[in-house]
Amino acid sequence: MAETAKADRGVVGLPPGPRMPRSLQLAYWALRPDVFLRRAARRYGSVFTLRLGMLGDAMIISDPALVKEVFTGDPAVLHAGSAAALLKPVVGRWSILLLDDEPHLSQRRLILPPFHGSRMEAYREIIRNVTSEAVSRWPRGKPVSLRPLMADITLDVVMQAIFGVSDDRQRPLRSALQRMLDQNAAGSALLITRLQRDLGRFSPWGRFLRARAIVDELLFEEIRMRRLVPDLDARQDVLSLLLQARHEDGTPMSDQELRDELVTLLVAGHETTASALSWVFELLFRSPEAYDRVVQEAREGDGFDFADAVIRESLRLRPIIPMVARRLTQPFQLGDFLIPAGAAVAPCILLVHRRPDLYPDPDEFRPERFLGRDPGTYDWLPFGGGMRRCVGASFALFEMRIVLQEILAATELRQASSRPEAVRARSITLVPQHGTRAIIGN
Repeated sequence: MAETAKADRGVVGLPPGPRMPRSLQLAYWALRPDVFLRRAARRYGSVFTLRLGMLGDAMIISDPALVKEVFTGDPAVLHAGSAAALLKPVVGRWSILLLDDEPHLSQRRLILPPFHGSRMEAYREIIRNVTSEAVSRWPRGKPVSLRPLMADITLDVVMQAIFGVSDDRQRPLRSALQRMLDQNAAGSALLITRLQRDLGRFSPWGRFLRARAIVDELLFEEIRMRRLVPDLDARQDVLSLLLQARHEDGTPMSDQELRDELVTLLVAGHETTASALSWVFELLFRSPEAYDRVVQEAREGDGFDFADAVIRESLRLRPIIPMVARRLTQPFQLGDFLIPAGAAVAPCILLVHRRPDLYPDPDEFRPERFLGRDPGTYDWLPFGGGMRRCVGASFALFEMRIVLQEILAATELRQASSRPEAVRARSITLVPQHGTRAIIGN
């Protein structure tokens, strides 16, 4: 950690934080990031420094005023892409998550249109049909983990709405994508660069590389075939729309760009949404009044206000990503600290969402917080913020609402365990430890 010294503008360097070695901080983070963050906040307040292997020295912030400074700061100084470099083995160098400056803006302009307004209506029936078919196959009357069931739904939605694959090519691509994601989430190699070594087909990194190679082969073949279809301009899936998009100089996206953005949309919109839905059910099971109310709304078909409030409150209480980061290209004044170039600043979604001055009784699940009001720009951050806010945020909320209402309208669910789910880290996301155990009725 950089040494701090007094200067005219405040403190030069990073604020204090846990003094344990880097390796121990990383281990603690990997096991229980929620506990680690909340304990550090209780001791050090709304700004402190963590020493994490994938970020280096990072100033963690949970003051909304400071969050606003980061999200509205100069993107040439606050690089989100370089701070997310640990994702490169999965998403690739052209991923919108890893780009900064003009390359990021250029790619964002191409990707954003398919997720705006009326475009999303084209996906409504896909999401409904996928959910209905999945629910009809669910096992009845015995305890199951909901998270894998939610993941099946969200992966099918990705395959059809994002990739536009719904024929006999779906099965091998679907299987390969799931295998790659499982290999990534199961090991620690993604987070620790020195473990990213191919030591053979049975080593964690070797298994991941081989799974990724199969995904790439299938995706490049799908892109090649899609370029040749005669009705490309009539298709509504995101891949077909991106194939028709053009950079400002008139050039189309390359095959590698398309591959990287498709995998990015998969990573950002499949397991994250599945985990978020699992948390929704976990919290509803322990709030019978809220559960009954959202079921009634779904079955009577009289809107979705309470379903939206449930989803927003769940994302507040159980955010899937605990924080977002920016790496500094030059010194940056943030509050009382002049942060050196090379360090990271990280608005902490989890800690902002637990501030009692923003959310009275912040540990309580109260969907009513979001009835009749929109979340604040800098106090509700499940999709990040500023110019780097997730391009698929609106799609994710849209999908979650449809899936939630379709499930509740079609079947009865009840909790399989009286013990609340603990938070577990899965790669860079926070998931229910046991996947939300439930018993599915008729």
